[in-house]
Amino acid sequence: MTSAEHPIFWLHHADQHLGLVPSLGGGVAAWQLDRQGDKLDVWRPWAGDTDRYTLASFPLVPWSNRISAGGFDFDGVHYPMAPNRAGEPYPIHGDGWLQAWALHQAQDNTVEMTLESQAFDGNPYAYQALQRFVLVDGGMDQTLTVTHTGERPLPYGLGQHPFFPRPVGTRLTTQVQGVWLSRPDCLPTQHTTQFPPSWDPRGGMDVHGTLIDNAYTGWSGEARIDWPEQQLALTMREPNIVQRGQNDGMCLLYRSPVITAFCFEPVTHPIDAFHMPGLPGLKVLHQGESLTLQLEWRFSETASTV
Repeated sequence: MTSAEHPIFWLHHADQHLGLVPSLGGGVAAWQLDRQGDKLDVWRPWAGDTDRYTLASFPLVPWSNRISAGGFDFDGVHYPMAPNRAGEPYPIHGDGWLQAWALHQAQDNTVEMTLESQAFDGNPYAYQALQRFVLVDGGMDQTLTVTHTGERPLPYGLGQHPFFPRPVGTRLTTQVQGVWLSRPDCLPTQHTTQFPPSWDPRGGMDVHGTLIDNAYTGWSGEARIDWPEQQLALTMREPNIVQRGQNDGMCLLYRSPVITAFCFEPVTHPIDAFHMPGLPGLKVLHQGESLTLQLEWRFSETASTV
């Protein structure tokens, strides 16, 4: 988990260790807990190469997931966009994860990374982005904010893309109401409240199994991951969704039978929302306006299952 080209900045506080890689898409190399004289990875640690998909986590800005049809139309203007990842037919996850960010330590327990982006790779977006990580007793508070700096208003979305280790017995529990089914290229085709077998996380779901790369709707804004072998649970809370109390959030689950991790991604909009009526979940920002995604992560000890 080292790279001379992309050095890691470490923040140590509250028996936690957060490693950031600002030069590699503003990504996270590791989030670890001190545990019985050792370090326990809460997110799967970075593999040390330049593939952002091997990071522990990375930000999704100024949109989440895929945009089809070579771009999108908004307010009478067509905005072409090119694929941005090898093997992907569509631009995916925004462009913030492909650029270098600037880092500074705001307080003993706080690190911020900032990005000024101007039409990166021909994209129409001009924006400023801010990531803030605050280590607190028992967890971390994480904020991602984007501010539109372009002259023409544009639709924006945000997300986070953490990878979680999944030893045997790992389970995900969260309240959702439906899921978007999709084509083999992961573009949504049909929304349903009838979950396919093993896809329902409401009662606790095995994170091993067949492929899921789909967006869930009606998210409560809270989720829990249990690692019985480690006697540890991690909860995620999106306070704005919880405070609204309408179960109107959005999240995405990536469960692959191939890799050794899974992803549970809080996002603000469904896959390819740019081509859905009403642009669901996207927020149109005028110059100087902002959109923020807040997350509260907390971990707790659990009883042994032995």
